[in-house]
Amino acid sequence: MDRTTAIRAAVQGVPSLLLLALTSCSEAHRQAPEGTMSLSLSSPAFYENRPIPTRFTCDGGDLSPPLDWNGVPPGTKSLALIVDDPDAPDPAAPRTTWVHWVLYDIPVSADGLPEGASAGSLPPGTREGTNDWNRTGFGGPCPPVGRHRYFHKLYALDTTLPDLGAPTKAELERAMEGHVLARAELVGTYERAR
Repeated sequence: MDRTTAIRAAVQGVPSLLLLALTSCSEAHRQAPEGTMSLSLSSPAFYENRPIPTRFTCDGGDLSPPLDWNGVPPGTKSLALIVDDPDAPDPAAPRTTWVHWVLYDIPVSADGLPEGASAGSLPPGTREGTNDWNRTGFGGPCPPVGRHRYFHKLYALDTTLPDLGAPTKAELERAMEGHVLARAELVGTYERAR
């Protein structure tokens, strides 16, 4: 094969190779997973690991803070929220985790909770559990001593839970076992003025 014939054969093969490469790239792009956003939780009232404003505590209006979330994963059927304080009663010598709020069966159509959310203003279908004051609803930070951390934990579940009544945190966690697709957390702090 002379040089001219070799060049002509090589050039004629380029479109086929290019088409094959483009087809492979296109196929790989189709099979690549879409960019996934991880579940996140935030509040317009306070930043991560920063103080919670007084109006959301026992020293203020004892209102639940507004919460926003996004990145709910595909396949999520409901959401659950637990707010607790692992520093009770004293952060220097914690003995228990105090539960402030328990919610479940929050619909996936909800993208947050308003300030001061209560039974009447929760997204339709949301169920309330029992906090450590032995009642439903939100109980704001009220630490007896020191600066406590308040963990707001949001769970994306692959199911809508049955009516559990007003479950405790432990009962809700048992019901969620094996159903958690994703989890997000927001921590705020509070110390009472002395």
